[in-house]
Amino acid sequence: MAIGPLSQQLKGHDLVIVIGAEVFRYYPYIPGDYLAQGTDLLQITADPAWAAKAVAGDSLLSDARLALDALIKLVPKAQKRTLSPLPKAAKKAESKPGGPLTAIEAFATLSELRPPHAIVVNESASNAEDVVRAWPTSEPQSYFSFSSGGLGWGAPAAVGIAMAQKKTGQGRPVIAFIGDGALQYSVQCLYSAAQHKAKVVFIVPCNGEYAILKEFAVLEKTPSVPGLDLPGLDVVSAAKAFGCTGALAKTKDEIKKALGAALQADGPTLIAIPVAHEDRPLVPPVSD
Repeated sequence: MAIGPLSQQLKGHDLVIVIGAEVFRYYPYIPGDYLAQGTDLLQITADPAWAAKAVAGDSLLSDARLALDALIKLVPKAQKRTLSPLPKAAKKAESKPGGPLTAIEAFATLSELRPPHAIVVNESASNAEDVVRAWPTSEPQSYFSFSSGGLGWGAPAAVGIAMAQKKTGQGRPVIAFIGDGALQYSVQCLYSAAQHKAKVVFIVPCNGEYAILKEFAVLEKTPSVPGLDLPGLDVVSAAKAFGCTGALAKTKDEIKKALGAALQADGPTLIAIPVAHEDRPLVPPVSD
């Protein structure tokens, strides 16, 4: 979502249509053209503020559903143009024999027990894409995440959402993916969750480091930044100290057992899952 790489990714397309979203949330800052030459952009939004601050293209103020109902009638039934081939999907990361699971393996295992109408809160910054791939959003008001890169919002937001579900009687379970580093920014929210018996499950992938900041260090060409390793953090004991149920799950079977119990519990549970260190760029290379 950085300016330069996003422009390169959209290069060669005649038209980009953005429906019900901003143009664009850029993060981190990597300069470049907002749109490649020859590419037009149309934003359809009901939010005047989003339209006012769009840095490229034209904006149509409209209800998205009504606009699409009207536009779809204008699309020819026969399309003779040939679409460009899609970029090859990245190879799925696999854990080493005897080592910790990769984040995507852990999240995919959790998704096998995904309860209906579950709400996901995502603040596992270095593994955010893995969460989205393993837990795709399929209904409204089911996915919440930070709009930029500030850490510390996710865990307390999950508690607030769970309390709202309890108060309104909707009772949708809340699953919060929170990095072991991100959790430290507002770890006291675990006490609030316990005191209010909020129905929330904290999934904490533990890689023992501030992985997202290490990725930033590579991007900013600042090697050997101190203080980014977090050895010895015991988030399970911390959760128990604040009054939550805590569980350590290292294998797929242990993950399923822990999540199954958490979904039946009358209150908050934190499940810590050791995950493998993965080196990957903060901004992936642009596909050809």
